[in-house]
Amino acid sequence: EVEIVHSAHRGTDFTCSVEKTTSFPVFQSAAALCVGVGSFSDPTDLPGLAHFLEHMVFMGSEKYPSENGFDAFLKKHGGSDNASTDCERTIFQFDIQRKNFKEALDRWAQFFICPLMIRDAIDREVEAVDSEYQLAKPSDSHRKEMLFGSLAKPGHPMGKFCWGNAQTLKQEPKKNKINVYERLRAFWKKYYSAHYMTLAVQSKGWGNPFLFIFWFCVYSGLPKPDFSDMLNPYDTPAFYKLYRVVPVRKDHSLNITWALPPQEKYYRLKPLHYISWLIGHEGTGSILSVLRKKCWALALFGGNSETGFDQNSTYSIFSISITLTDEGFQNFYQVTHLVFQYLKLLQTLGPQKRIYEEIQRIEANEFHYQEQIDPIEYVEDVCENMQLFPKEDFLTGDQLMFQFSPEVSSSVIGAILSLLTPDKANLMLFSPEHEGHCPLREKWFGTQYNVEDIQQEWMKQWTDGIELSQDLHLPEENKFISTDFSLKPPESPESEFPVKIAHSDRGCNWYKKDNKFKIPKAYIRFHMISPVIQQSAKNLVLFDLMVNILAHNLAEPAYEAEVAQLDYKLVASEHGLVIRVKGFNHKLPLLFYLIIDHLAGFSATPGVFSMFTEQLKKTYFNILIKPEKLGKDVRLLILEHSRWSMVEKYQALTAGLTVDDLMEFSQRFRAELYAEGLVQGNISKADSLQFLQYITDKLQFSKLPAKVPVLFRVVELPPKHHICKVKSLNKGDANSEVTVYYQSGTKALREHTLMELLVMHMEEPCFDFLRTKETLGSLVADFSYLWLVCQWSYGMVRLSKSLNMGLRSRGEKFTFSCCSVIAVTFINVAKEFHLVSTLVFCVSELFELLMLHHVHNYRST
Repeated sequence: EVEIVHSAHRGTDFTCSVEKTTSFPVFQSAAALCVGVGSFSDPTDLPGLAHFLEHMVFMGSEKYPSENGFDAFLKKHGGSDNASTDCERTIFQFDIQRKNFKEALDRWAQFFICPLMIRDAIDREVEAVDSEYQLAKPSDSHRKEMLFGSLAKPGHPMGKFCWGNAQTLKQEPKKNKINVYERLRAFWKKYYSAHYMTLAVQSKGWGNPFLFIFWFCVYSGLPKPDFSDMLNPYDTPAFYKLYRVVPVRKDHSLNITWALPPQEKYYRLKPLHYISWLIGHEGTGSILSVLRKKCWALALFGGNSETGFDQNSTYSIFSISITLTDEGFQNFYQVTHLVFQYLKLLQTLGPQKRIYEEIQRIEANEFHYQEQIDPIEYVEDVCENMQLFPKEDFLTGDQLMFQFSPEVSSSVIGAILSLLTPDKANLMLFSPEHEGHCPLREKWFGTQYNVEDIQQEWMKQWTDGIELSQDLHLPEENKFISTDFSLKPPESPESEFPVKIAHSDRGCNWYKKDNKFKIPKAYIRFHMISPVIQQSAKNLVLFDLMVNILAHNLAEPAYEAEVAQLDYKLVASEHGLVIRVKGFNHKLPLLFYLIIDHLAGFSATPGVFSMFTEQLKKTYFNILIKPEKLGKDVRLLILEHSRWSMVEKYQALTAGLTVDDLMEFSQRFRAELYAEGLVQGNISKADSLQFLQYITDKLQFSKLPAKVPVLFRVVELPPKHHICKVKSLNKGDANSEVTVYYQSGTKALREHTLMELLVMHMEEPCFDFLRTKETLGSLVADFSYLWLVCQWSYGMVRLSKSLNMGLRSRGEKFTFSCCSVIAVTFINVAKEFHLVSTLVFCVSELFELLMLHHVHNYRST
């Protein structure tokens, strides 16, 4: 039940959506506020000001002046918060336990009523913004966006540097005698006005009196920023070119992009969604199907992400992104030719009512039977929808396709298809092979690129009556779309937890009938455990290859199931293959049987093997060049018995493998297995037994020679200080990663829960110390536990801008200085729940480790 409230206080038109009831018990309340201003409104002499303001408004308020008081309050009561700045909107959201929501809402509202934004916090928060910028620089997606933005017409807001950094917010303003503090407050007063705002709240049992809190928001009376007159930002000669770009990741990819007129007004028809559905289809007759058969591509995505970058009041993007193989990179013009052939097919045939209604039916099924959404995500979506759609479509405008009208739909979709022509396209080709051949650099992210004209011989082929390929055609009717949504009768007796309903020396099956959520969906998970995987680094690589190629073999036959909301995933775990399928139970068994059939008949052609071998090399390399992933790999290599490092896997792969090696391994893998499964949801006990039976009948494997292997064993660290330094493998990445790891020994479930509570209390002060006070970046702290059979492990992970001992010492400074405070806080919490005796044991043990660690460091210095 949703109530829409409008406020006319002081001439504002503040709009609020309140969800008062939900179908399932939800113990969190959440609120999100969208301000109709973003980076498009940045002043030209202060790039990134909107993003900077998003940070600064949360640095305390007049009523609650503590800089980190709100985050501390949320963390104490099981809450979280976040914010983001887009091109034309800025969104703030938080969630918390329902009983503390009223106070949290008041604290949160004060940021928009009377934020402190004190002068002393300016420099520190500029460093935090700069840290986010530094963390974003190695991201190929961010680099592509900034390069694309630089191609817009001069003066168009797409060309602005939306991130902001120390140069634009501190150094240049100081040089030009710009008072950042005064400009920041003026920007807030002008744009953070009540009539720019929409608010969405989810909190069961509430009326709308809380709306009065927001009546005190500033009201500027100024019209909202409007950029709708700045159309066609990419109608320039520079756009219609081929850009060769050097990526950070060692991958090849091709992006074909068109800048179209704004499409937001067609949200009920969703023409871009219809076109992207066909372009991105992976079944027989699709672009990707043909490219895969030629071993030219691994993946293809088409459409519009509906972010501010892709869709705003000045234009809408339609982009086709293709992940290329080495051979596909060498033949990228032929790949592009195939894309234009398919577009010609769509233009010739025109919009198809059958296909549109099929998509419409799938989207409607997903909407009507969707599972409970996390409240904080839900209110974030709704408050943004309130900026875009009329009130009757606040909840559905971004999801449903409302009606296919032959005349209107054909006209709108046909008009867009007519714009997707070769002469209006921008081509970006990303490849590490461009290194040394790209003399140009994008200003802010330093992306290396070169620009050239598209070859005339190809352009002539594409524009002078391109011939249609016989391999390309529209998708057939989807047989996986569910039509039976009835609920199965309850099993007798009912059980609260999954029960084992089948067991043998070759596997077991767990089962749980859903009697709580009562939706026509089911979940099936099987773990195919094999001892051969961990026998060598070579076997691990062959297993990765086998799973990747199995997924490739399934991509086309299983794609229709995937688009019909039947999800599947194949995971190469450390000790076996995990098969997960979920979705509407009506057709779910068909998908599961399809996967098992392909596993039983596994095969790989030399071309496919070569394609995935090269891709796996790039995957391993891309993991090794990321400090946080390399750090985790090294840590687990030290701690876990019989673990093979990523470096060893990379060496085994580069040493040379053959198709025969892979086929021999796949046969050994399937020869001896133990299959453990869980079937849960709207499915009967009798039906769930069929899945394990199908696996054993189809694969015909023998039992394991020994018991199911122990999955994890951990090294017991001696009680003294150890340090392992690893040099980053990516010279172009200035970020560093530090892990401080404490091992606390065997713990029972009760003690584990208490230690998780300790971690929850430490997270916010760590974030405040490292990110707010020490300005070390956004991803500054991550406290986590690792379940490794008998060991509970406590770790602190931090990402930073520079690698030096001072960085680590600041982490140590926090750890030691806050430990006693956290221990006292934790004891107080435990007293409340009568857990003192167990708690003191946990905290004293951890505190002893911290003291030992601190004293050793003191002696070392």
